[in-house]
Parts: sequence; C-alpha cells; structure tokens
Amino acid sequence: MSFASELDALCDAAVSFHARGYAFGSTGNLSVRDGDTVWITPTGQSLRHTTVDSLAAIDSGGVSQNANKPSKEFPFHLAAYAASSARALVHLHSTWSVLLSCLDDLDEQQPLPVFTPYYLMRVAPLSVVPYCRPGSENLAAVIGEAAAKANCLLLRNHGLVALGRSMSEAVDRAEELEETCKLYFLSRNEKLRLLTDAQRVEIQQVFGGK
Repeated sequence: MSFASELDALCDAAVSFHARGYAFGSTGNLSVRDGDTVWITPTGQSLRHTTVDSLAAIDSGGVSQNANKPSKEFPFHLAAYAASSARALVHLHSTWSVLLSCLDDLDEQQPLPVFTPYYLMRVAPLSVVPYCRPGSENLAAVIGEAAAKANCLLLRNHGLVALGRSMSEAVDRAEELEETCKLYFLSRNEKLRLLTDAQRVEIQQVFGGK
C-alpha cells in the first residue's frame, strides 16, 4: 500500500469512528508515520471532519512541517513510535474502554478475561498505563515505555491506544479492544467460559503476538 493510501485510510477510519460512536465531540486522534514524518489529526477538530488536507505534519522532534496544528497528544504519538516499530496509532475515548479504565478494582495484570481467541490475536497483551494529565510529558513517557512491550494500551481514566504496522491493523486492534470491553461489562453477571491455558498457548503459537 502506498503512503498516500495510508493517509486516506486514516481519514476514512477517523470519519467512521465518529459516525459509529467510537469518538464524539473533538475527542480522539489518529496518526501514521512515514520515515521521520508523522501525520496526525489536528487539535480541536471533530474526527468527522478529517481530510488529508486537514492533517498536521510534524517531524520526530515535534516540529511542524505544515500550517496545521497537531493534536495536543502528539508527544505520546512520537514517544510510541520511537519505542516501537509501529507505523500507525489510534487513540479513542470510546465508552467501554473508558469505563474499564476507570474501575477502582481493575486487575492491572489481567484487565480483561480471555474469553475469545480474537482478543489474544489482536489485543493481548493489554498494558495498563497509569493516569497522567492529557498532553503532558509524563503521559508521553509512560506510553513510550508501554508501547515497547504491547500494541494495545489502556490509559487509566482516559481511553485506549492501539498501535499497528498499518492504519488498518491499528483500527482492528482498537475495535477489538473496545468490543471486548463491551462484552465484559455486558456479561459481568454471567458465568463465562474462558479459554483454557492450552487453548491460549495454541493461539499464541499459531498467530504470534508482541
């Protein structure tokens, strides 16, 4: 896929996230990396208005490369890219993942039960990132540390981050995480059949993971 196609994929994903309720108001931000340049959704704008012409371009040091102002969260995008081989990032304040991130008794070692193979294939391991003020250097630092070990992050009292080798992969991971969170809350009063250790090992051996 050409990089121009990746930019189109970012815009399509952003508009789709808003249309389907994964993003609201001016929340959420997406980016893709091309060498030393990162293209990211602009600050203060709803994802439903995302076009290639609206994207901000910054270098790895955060210096603007065009006239558009990047999302205030650009420091953690840069930190995640510096710490990983990812080329795309999705950050959402989607309802179910935010709800999970706010649980006082959240098990940070296993924040979600493993009841589908798709959670293992697309999400796990899910790293829980401690709360830091949005846009802060501290948030960038903890996300950079987590991104070196996991492709999906749950930001305490904030939302989700999904990384991928392409925008399509990052979107798949973000959607799988949000839907797994939804399933978890809808089934909290039910007795769930979880994958066995042997089934989990088989999935990881066949499909791999970070």
